[in-house]
Amino acid sequence: MNLIYYFFSIFFLALISPLILGFIKSFKMWLLFKKPVSIFQPYKNFLKLFSKEVIISEEASAITRVAPFLILAPLVLVLFFLPPIFKGSYYVSFVDAFTITGLMSLSTFFLMLLGLDSGNSFGGIGSSREAFISALVEPAMVLTIFSLSLMAGNLGVAKAAVNLNNYFPSNHMASFVFAFISFFILLLAETGRIPVDNPETHLELTMVHETMILDVSGAYLGIVEIAGSLKFIIFASLFASLFLPFGLSSNPLISFVFFVFKIFCIAVAVALVETNMAKLRLFKVPNLLGVAIVFAFLSLISFYVLGGVK
Repeated sequence: MNLIYYFFSIFFLALISPLILGFIKSFKMWLLFKKPVSIFQPYKNFLKLFSKEVIISEEASAITRVAPFLILAPLVLVLFFLPPIFKGSYYVSFVDAFTITGLMSLSTFFLMLLGLDSGNSFGGIGSSREAFISALVEPAMVLTIFSLSLMAGNLGVAKAAVNLNNYFPSNHMASFVFAFISFFILLLAETGRIPVDNPETHLELTMVHETMILDVSGAYLGIVEIAGSLKFIIFASLFASLFLPFGLSSNPLISFVFFVFKIFCIAVAVALVETNMAKLRLFKVPNLLGVAIVFAFLSLISFYVLGGVK
């Protein structure tokens, strides 16, 4: 039964990842007093893309043919290392923040390589911007999850989430809040949301993620878009399990309902941020990510100052 819960969790997260993005877009339109699109629109988009012809630039090398699969593969692997949804479910306890961050960085590396391989000048611009942002996101993410893992008493991310659910570190509330703020900023940055990037724009001079995939089409574009939705659900799942550590119950149905509720709450928070903020200029992005790094350091330092480690 433990393994059934484990594989069901992986399948469920992969299945709802486009739905969450569709919900965010629909909710944003509702907040802006527009007629909302269907929350199932991303599924229709994927079906449309997989039915279209793949066109590859003459300047592109074999990298373009394999990069979409290499972008997706590390993210699928990360799904197997996420914290459990159900109490008593099997989980991989030895995977730490460095492993998860490294796998997601590997996916980003192949995305940047895809942008460069097209020979398009905009692809190079997008790849350089992505490298610029990732260089600031990754250390902050490692520090944030590492600090939270110390509070939970285990460096394994999944085991830390279970420990936090069983015993919340109320004596280190300051460290927890600092890590909470840092990780939410990282969620927005790494998944290409406003104020770091605008997932709905098609202006080459302002976008980051979309610039790298301008020359990708058909099924290859569908695979890259699926990878983008998986990345969001990975961050949302980590946020729900580590920073909203409640809901793991002996009743599987209650655990499942609480988890879905937390994921949709995160989606609502992202939509509210995007409707109330404008996209930052590229050279203002380091200021925002610098705030995330500072809060990550404060989380770690306050944990030590308050006697977290004897």
